[in-house]
Amino acid sequence: MLERVPLLEKDLGSFAEHSGEAAIERIRELARPLEGARVLHVNATAYGGGVAELLATHVPLLNSAGLHAEWQVIRGSDQFFGVTKQVHNALQGADIDWTLEMERIYLDMILDNAQSMDHEGEYDFIVIHDPQPAALLHYLRESPINGPNTKWIWRCHIDLTEVNERVWRFFRPFVELHDASVWTMPEYVPSTFDMERIVIAPPCIDPMSVKNMELPGAVTIEVCRKYGVDVARPVITQVSRFDPWKDPLGVMQAFNLVREDFPAAQLILAGSMATDDPEGFQIWEDILEARGGDDAIHLLSNLQQVGNIEINAFQAQADVVVQKSLREGFGLTVSEGLWKARPVVGGRAGGIIRQIVDGENGYLVDSIEECATSILGLLKDPVRATEMGESGREYVRERFLSTREVTDWLELFTVLT
Repeated sequence: MLERVPLLEKDLGSFAEHSGEAAIERIRELARPLEGARVLHVNATAYGGGVAELLATHVPLLNSAGLHAEWQVIRGSDQFFGVTKQVHNALQGADIDWTLEMERIYLDMILDNAQSMDHEGEYDFIVIHDPQPAALLHYLRESPINGPNTKWIWRCHIDLTEVNERVWRFFRPFVELHDASVWTMPEYVPSTFDMERIVIAPPCIDPMSVKNMELPGAVTIEVCRKYGVDVARPVITQVSRFDPWKDPLGVMQAFNLVREDFPAAQLILAGSMATDDPEGFQIWEDILEARGGDDAIHLLSNLQQVGNIEINAFQAQADVVVQKSLREGFGLTVSEGLWKARPVVGGRAGGIIRQIVDGENGYLVDSIEECATSILGLLKDPVRATEMGESGREYVRERFLSTREVTDWLELFTVLT
């Protein structure tokens, strides 16, 4: 068996506080004909990164709505995850040396995982997330979990607008075996992709989670103090995986420009190390080296026991939240910052442009210099920054809360039934 991820129960009705009663009733209406349907979500890690956060809410809400949903995680060796990290980079446009040996490493591990699923019993819907488990269906077409009415869905969370064609040619046939695919933006779907049912549905944040619930001010101040952050001084925060596409070194350069006008400013670079991302530790070392002994730059992760409460506090206490990504599937941290009524400065990349309305709830930037200029503008005009943050919270409420994502999934399950 694959690893089943244990999850806390969530009450769908409690989300009415943020999403409204009409949204909850719509979910219940869609769920009634699907009551008891078995749903399996499969991805590569139970911790770290946006997919794990989405599933931690999405799966319990499906159960609360009357379906039988679960979440399982594939196994992988260091060698396997080294290959899939290369795949992730290549699908986002990196030029990598893709080899037959890499294909063998990938397929051997997927076959091993598929054999572990043979006795799971039949599912109604199986959702495969991202490239890591994409080839499972290839090996499970004759498996007991794949009944005559089982529908397979591939959910792509990454940006394929500049996809490495050599790597995509390898993965595309495995993906096209699925009955449907879900993408964050229409621009991400490669022109060579051949599938009848393509759904566009951006991800959402959970307003009830520890990471996004409203914390008392005294708690956020104490959390920041514990990690050496002085909230009486300007705070700039970027939360993300330690990944070159998130451009943490560029954020540090922008911060140094900001300090020419605000020498007391502090930068928090916070995130987590995911089990399927071996590159993260190298990026951490690169940032550590670039930071040197600068105590105004706080480099923090789960290695320092930073969890969801701490991330919540770092975002809530920020004067400006930054997400200066060069490539970005969606960037949940943008909506997280906006939900805490903070203005967000984000790279003009991927799903970030769907969340930031330039000049209304934050700024979209194309360079280090633009990033610094936008941060400075917000620090110099705190009244305007507050107005933009409040606008951002309402923008997220209307578009990017978990109930909307659950609705999207139930609508797709209904169409596939």
